[in-house]
Amino acid sequence: MYGRKACQLSDLFDQVIAECSQHHLDLQSLIRKMQEEGLDVQTTRNADHYGALTHHLSLVRNKCCLMAYVYNRAETIRSLIWKVGPVLPQEIQEKLSHTEEDYFKKHAGTLQSYMSRLDLDLTVDMVPLKDPYIQVRVLDNFGVVLSDDKTTNFAQHSMHFFKRTDAEQFISRGLMEELTS
Repeated sequence: MYGRKACQLSDLFDQVIAECSQHHLDLQSLIRKMQEEGLDVQTTRNADHYGALTHHLSLVRNKCCLMAYVYNRAETIRSLIWKVGPVLPQEIQEKLSHTEEDYFKKHAGTLQSYMSRLDLDLTVDMVPLKDPYIQVRVLDNFGVVLSDDKTTNFAQHSMHFFKRTDAEQFISRGLMEELTS
């Protein structure tokens, strides 16, 4: 049951590619036929011309639909880094193809490299805060390696004060929640 629609979508994508291949073969065949009959492909208006035109327009339509779908997926994947951070949660990762996972990793790596060259984290809030520290509650037990190679373990339901910039990555991954007064 789970993943059936995605599998059907993948099959549908492959079917559209196969349909495009068939349209291309039919288009080439009709143009070749017109050339063998000595007709000018650009000016002749007969059944073969209109058949070729129909195949050409079908190819263009299918190409636009496939490109729109791929572009939408790419936009969604690019936006994930701003929502969940540079590490994909397992439930999202399962929904991506291998190529899409690689695309996400490369995009995240490029963004991370850019931010490190600027020495600026672009994934934090853009509006200046009144207090740079927030109180958070840990939602699940987890450990983390800090920048100085020390490991810290956070116990479930424990509360801590963090710099907002440090806590954002854990909040976006669902490991912590911000406590509001």
